[in-house]
Amino acid sequence: MTAMHTAAGSSAATDIAAIAERIRSGGTSLGIELGSTRIKAVLIDDHYRVIASGEHQWENHLENGLWTYPLEEVWQGVQAAYAALAHDVKTAYGEDIVRVGAMGFSAMMHGYLAFDSDGELLVPFRTWRNTNTRQAHEKLSELFQYNIPERWSVAHLYQCILDHEPHVPRVAYITTLAGYVHWQLTGRKVIGVGDASGMFPIDPETRTWDAELSRTFDEIPEVAAQPWSFHDVFPTTLVAGQDAGMLTVKGARLLDPTGTLKPGVRMAPPEGDAGTGMVATNSVRVRTGNVSAGTSIFAMVVLEHKLKALHPEVDLVTTPAGDLAGMSHANNFTSDLNAWVGLFGQFAQAAGFEIDAGSLYGALFRAAIAEGVPPDAKGLLNFPFYSGEFLAGLDEGRPLFARSPEAALTLGAFMRSQLFSAFAPVRIGMDVMTKQEHVQIDSLVGHGGIFATPKVAQSILAAAFNTPIKVMATASEGGAWGMAVLADYLWHAEEPLADYLDDRVFSDVQFTTEQPIPADVEGFEQFFERFVAGLPIERAAIEAIPLSQ
Repeated sequence: MTAMHTAAGSSAATDIAAIAERIRSGGTSLGIELGSTRIKAVLIDDHYRVIASGEHQWENHLENGLWTYPLEEVWQGVQAAYAALAHDVKTAYGEDIVRVGAMGFSAMMHGYLAFDSDGELLVPFRTWRNTNTRQAHEKLSELFQYNIPERWSVAHLYQCILDHEPHVPRVAYITTLAGYVHWQLTGRKVIGVGDASGMFPIDPETRTWDAELSRTFDEIPEVAAQPWSFHDVFPTTLVAGQDAGMLTVKGARLLDPTGTLKPGVRMAPPEGDAGTGMVATNSVRVRTGNVSAGTSIFAMVVLEHKLKALHPEVDLVTTPAGDLAGMSHANNFTSDLNAWVGLFGQFAQAAGFEIDAGSLYGALFRAAIAEGVPPDAKGLLNFPFYSGEFLAGLDEGRPLFARSPEAALTLGAFMRSQLFSAFAPVRIGMDVMTKQEHVQIDSLVGHGGIFATPKVAQSILAAAFNTPIKVMATASEGGAWGMAVLADYLWHAEEPLADYLDDRVFSDVQFTTEQPIPADVEGFEQFFERFVAGLPIERAAIEAIPLSQ
C-alpha cells in the first residue's frame, strides 16, 4: 500500500493529474462515518490513499435524562462533512465530484431509532450512551443466556415495552444511525452484519439474526402482545461485499444539495464503528484484535470459538464478514480528557500564548511519559465518567479527579492519571476474555485520534493490556477510511475480506510497535487497583451532584 497522505501533501504534478482523472471517471471510493463528536468524510483512490477529506464537529444533547442527536443535525452534519470534502477536492485538483465509484456510511453503533409506517421518528434518537435499559439487559441476557448490553437496540426496544411507552404499538421499523442514513439515501432497509450485531445476536453460521433467539424474543408475553414481530421491524442483514443498493436521485440531493453529485453510486452495507475499526486495523482474522479509542472505547478480538459462559462484561459482535468477535466496550474515554486539555488551552491563551490543538495535546501527552513521572501516578486518581458505565456498575456518570494530600500534583503525574483512567474501564472486560476465557491474541492494533501523538497513548495502552500495541499509518483516519475501503471491496467481493485486506490494502503498510515496559505495567496495575477500590467515591458523587436538565 502506498503511504497514506492527504491531497495537499502531494507535490508531483503528474500524481495530481492522475488523481484528478480518477475523480472525473469515478475511480474513487467514499466513506463517511458519524462518530460521537465528529462526522468525517474520506475519499480514497485505487491505491487506498486518502486524496481528500472533510469533517464536521457535533455534540450529543442530554434531553429529559437521555442522550440524543436531533435528526436535522444528522443531515446538517453529513452535508457539511461532504461539502468540506468536495471543497478539498476542488482546491487540490480543480475538480467537482460528479461521480463516485462506491460509497458507504458507518456510525456509532447501537441505540434506538424507531419509525412508524410513514417513516416518521416516534421518539428522539436514543444513543448508545444511554444506560436506562438495565432491566431489559438483565431480563434478556438471562432469557437468552447471551449478553445483551444496555446500549443494544433490542434492549432499548424491550425497555420501551416494559415501561409501557405509548409509541411502541406504532413501531414499524427500528435501525441504527448508519442504517437510517443508508435507508434515506437508497430507500433500502438493510444493515451490515457488524452493525446488526449491536442490535441483536447474530448466528455466526448463517451470518444473520439468530433464528432461535428471535423466536424466543417474539414469544415473550409483553412482545407477543404487540401488533408486530421481530422480523417485521428489524432490517435485513448483509455481509461485506453484498449489494446494498444505489444512491437514489433523492439521496444524491440529500447528501449534496448543490446537485453536483449524480445518483447511481454503488452503496456498501452500512456498518458500525466497530466493523470499520476492524477494517482500518486489518483485524478481521481470528486471533487478531484492535482497540478503537474515541468518545467511547472498545477493545475486541476475533474469536476462535464461542465463549464458554455468559459474561456481562463482554459483548459478542461480528466482523463485517460475520465472524464472531468478543468486545469490551466502555462508554467513556476522551470526553473528560478533552475537557482538561481544553482547560490548559484556555490557560495558554489567557497567558498570551497561541498554541494549536495538535501541539497542545502533544505537549501534555508527552508529559505523561517524561522521565521522573511516577509509574502509577502516585496518589492521583481520576474517574472519566461523563455518562453511565456498565463495566463499572454505574447508571450515571460524574467526571471526578481526586488526590491524596501528600501526592505531588505535577503535570506529568496528572496527565498519566488521565490517560490511565481513560483505559481503565475497558480493561475490566479484557480481563474477562484473556484471564477467564483464555482468549488468545496474535496481534492488537490501536486506532483513533488519540494515537496521533507518537508513542504516548500507544505505550500507555501497552502497559494497560501488558501486550505489544501496533499503530498503523491509517490510525488517525479511523473508521471513515475503513468505510471507504469497505466500499471499494464491492469491486473485489469474490475474495474473502481478510485476504483482500492482507493482499491489497495492507500489503505494504507502515506501522510502529510499542512493547510493554515492565515498570509501566506494574504502575498501571497499581493505579488500576486504586481505581477499582475508589469507585465508591464516584458513586457518592453521583448521589451528591444532581444532573442539570
